[in-house]
Amino acid sequence: MSPTTPSTTSNTSASSTGRATRPNPLRDPEDKRLPVIAGPCCMVLFGVTGDLARKKIMPAIYDLANRGLLPPGFSLVGFARRDWADQDFGKIVHDAVSQYARTPFHESVWDNLAEGFRFVPGTFDDDEAFDLLSATVDQLQRERGTGGNTAFYLSIPPGFFGQVCEQLARSGLATPRDGSWRRVVIEKPFGHDLKSARELNAIVEGVFPPDSVFRIDHYLGKETVQNLLALRFANQMFEPIWNSNYIDHVQITMAEDIGVAGRAGYYDGIGAARDVIQNHLLQLLALTAMEEPISFQAEHLRAEKEKVLASVRLPKDLAKATARGQYAPGWQGSEKVIGFLDEEGIKKGSTTETFAALKIEVDTRRWAGVPFYLRTGKRLAKRVTEIAVVFKRAPHLPFTDTATEELGQNAIVIRVQPDEGITLRFGSKVPGTQMEVRDVTMDFGYGSSFTEKSPEAYERLILDVLLGDSPLFPRHEEVELSWRILDPVEKFWSRQHAKLEQYPSGGWGPTCSDEMMARDGREWRMP
Repeated sequence: MSPTTPSTTSNTSASSTGRATRPNPLRDPEDKRLPVIAGPCCMVLFGVTGDLARKKIMPAIYDLANRGLLPPGFSLVGFARRDWADQDFGKIVHDAVSQYARTPFHESVWDNLAEGFRFVPGTFDDDEAFDLLSATVDQLQRERGTGGNTAFYLSIPPGFFGQVCEQLARSGLATPRDGSWRRVVIEKPFGHDLKSARELNAIVEGVFPPDSVFRIDHYLGKETVQNLLALRFANQMFEPIWNSNYIDHVQITMAEDIGVAGRAGYYDGIGAARDVIQNHLLQLLALTAMEEPISFQAEHLRAEKEKVLASVRLPKDLAKATARGQYAPGWQGSEKVIGFLDEEGIKKGSTTETFAALKIEVDTRRWAGVPFYLRTGKRLAKRVTEIAVVFKRAPHLPFTDTATEELGQNAIVIRVQPDEGITLRFGSKVPGTQMEVRDVTMDFGYGSSFTEKSPEAYERLILDVLLGDSPLFPRHEEVELSWRILDPVEKFWSRQHAKLEQYPSGGWGPTCSDEMMARDGREWRMP
């Protein structure tokens, strides 16, 4: 199959015997898009000189084209304060694709894609630049057949969202004409607290209607996160035990083995909780705890996630239910690394946390009494993101104490990255004449079970933007509910007596995090 030929998919697949199998329960039966290819459109990319555009967005666009999922006339317009011609912008995209694209480079795919590259130089306060951008979009409609359909990707700091949106409104770019659509894509952070999130939302939705605003949380585009829905709602064996009758607690972890990595200007003052817990981890919690939606349409998925976030309750004593720290000098593998306070660009005496842990509860009948533990940190022992659902111990074990002395609790672990898959932990008899039971694991890995490599999250999310398919994009209600959860924690931490513990790089975080778990008679999983 050539790289430009899309594969044909269907809601009903055929088995090796030729017999039709049952439809995929996670596909909307009313969805007739076969194959799922974006219609005529173009994308305007603000922030083309940033790392996100270079490492994720541009390569994802090429990979979509290589998979045959973009229309022949798709066009990409770059906007930046650079004195570039179209061909200069093309070289920037080419270099990014060559270094970071997931799929092989094919000249024919690249040549067709590059024909649609345009560049508009200017600043966000430059009326003439935005007028030229409007003329460029109109020109692409005539020359490339984009139909006037345009997505504006704001890969820029949130402080510029308002200015860019006002310019898009003033120049008429935000207004659809002749049946076309206009959409805006914004990256996190969606504010730094509830108040700023509401202000940001008012600015963006003052120009674009809510259904045309796509808030990117790249974790929701990951294959394993979506597979969490399949695990729960496509399998009868799991859903009956997915409740407080059987589950002891849930741990959601996002660990990074890197430091601030040149992001000091952004990270200092933001911290781990705002950077990760408010969006990524609370979204994973919502998907883990949600009830089965009526369908997998966007409004039904959002409704169930919002119910979960609205039912989250913080413990009364946040001193015992939270932990935070900063990484100190240490060893990352065989490399000696500096501490957070020694990183270039970090203010002297900064109190920004690089590790955050939080215990919360979900006040619903399904989850009453089941704590959820969330943690994230930098300079930890390894890079891993996982959801661990830990079950209660069996109420009665008809074995001697010595037969099960090392037996732990059953668990289902959903590995989001880097080794995407699912692990089941359960007790099994050790071969031999005696009755001895030990923990064993049963593992499913995407890499070994499927021949097709999983697409990058940005491929899925960008394609969904162009299709107008929004189940994976949080609306402002979810964003505000998440800030309602985190704001009290941030206010508590801002007090002088809130503990900020140093932890050595290369470990698993501060001791106060382990103490938080120990108070409940539990301990963190070691991934």
